[in-house]
Amino acid sequence: MDILRYFMTAGSDLEMAHLWHRRIGRAARVACLLAAWLAGGLYTEARAQPPVVRYGSEVPPDVALIYERGVRFLTTTQLDDGAWPGSYPSGSTGLCLLALLAGGEDPDFGPHSLHVRKAVRGIIRGQNADTGYIPNSMYCHGFGMLALAEAYGAVDETRLWEDEPPERERPSIGVALERAVRCAVAAQHNNPFGGWRYLPSDNSADTSVSGAVLVGLLAARNAGIEVPDQCIDRALEYYRTSTSRDGTVAYSIGMGTMGASMNRSAIAALVFAIGKRQQWPEYQATLGYLRTRLEHNETAYPFYFRYYMAQALFQGDFESWSRWKLENVRVLKELQQEDGSFEGGQGGAAYSTALALLSLAVEYRLLPIYER
Repeated sequence: MDILRYFMTAGSDLEMAHLWHRRIGRAARVACLLAAWLAGGLYTEARAQPPVVRYGSEVPPDVALIYERGVRFLTTTQLDDGAWPGSYPSGSTGLCLLALLAGGEDPDFGPHSLHVRKAVRGIIRGQNADTGYIPNSMYCHGFGMLALAEAYGAVDETRLWEDEPPERERPSIGVALERAVRCAVAAQHNNPFGGWRYLPSDNSADTSVSGAVLVGLLAARNAGIEVPDQCIDRALEYYRTSTSRDGTVAYSIGMGTMGASMNRSAIAALVFAIGKRQQWPEYQATLGYLRTRLEHNETAYPFYFRYYMAQALFQGDFESWSRWKLENVRVLKELQQEDGSFEGGQGGAAYSTALALLSLAVEYRLLPIYER
């Protein structure tokens, strides 16, 4: 598809294209997929994996307790506009929404359904309807886009705006997600490196911000939103050229050396995996770098590290993830505060708590982004 023509697609015609997501819902689609798997109708790769790997087993009691306490903290600290206090308002809101969705409660009728709806509405209201940008940085945009993608089809949109004044614009999740995708694609189109940095207009890129945006785009594509192939390919190539033979990853080409960073290696391993580039030597290098450092104790960005490490290992090496998660649970049990929160990371308690919970969320296997 011509990329400029893609930018000109009218958002107002998207409602019918998204209708089946709102009518059927994700639960029905998962049931269909499971039925097909039982009948032997899925791809060979899916049949080759034991069901416990793909769909999970009973969640360990320690994990369930940490998660329950963390969710209680999030639901009691959410603001009236759907956001959470902290340095990254829409980014924190996106991550907190993901944590609520990943815990297994019914997003429409469960005890946290109102919190889910408020968070979705908060992200949509904060979005620039013309540009699709979810402020206040592309970090926030990426996490907000990811949250919308995971909510898309899972949240009953006939109830989403039911307690809102009728005179307000009420975009659907699908429309808001499409707008967010367009913003990310347009920002990358003007970026010489093929990645993203803090603002849509930036002409530099770094592998941390780019990870948030790229995972959001991959989740949107997984949800059925059209994302140009060349956009994904360029972003993955940016990571490829940023990765060294030993599995370390540069922060920003032309702005920093390769250097050692478990965070950046975990981000790269994750995007290579869900971007279907497991055959690349760069993927094997980053995964190998993580495998040999399962005891790493991150002090600068502890919960950000755990968020990406959990997903990268789960996608790439189930046995290594199974070993690493035991230590992760032990550490989180020690760090969780009496009120259920986690503190010490940048961005505020809600941001840190959401990241900590999401490092456990692969146990639940409920969000599409956690499927292997």
